[in-house]
Amino acid sequence: MSYYLSVWKNYAKFSGRARRKEYWMFVLFNVLAAFLFMIVSGILKMPFLYIIYALAVICPSLAVCVRRLHDIGKSGAWFFISFVPIIGCIWILILLCKDSQPGDNSYGPNPKEM
Repeated sequence: MSYYLSVWKNYAKFSGRARRKEYWMFVLFNVLAAFLFMIVSGILKMPFLYIIYALAVICPSLAVCVRRLHDIGKSGAWFFISFVPIIGCIWILILLCKDSQPGDNSYGPNPKEM
């Protein structure tokens, strides 16, 4: 849960690095929260609750993805590879699953070593 909250604290921080664990824990809690919002929106017949959450989570999701790409030594622009049909999504998934680049890189110190 602390990883999920740390991403929200760094809401629009596109610089620095994010560990693999931080990214995937955010994804896990985000999926659970989205599912919960969908259920509550369906029960209360208020779909705007889910829509508000979905719109609010766009910026932190993009920011943590860019920081994750920085952690493996790639530019945040690699995110755009995900727009290539089929192969782009597979390639970005592979990149997001890679281990951190050891030591410091041009995006900052390794968060594993902090």
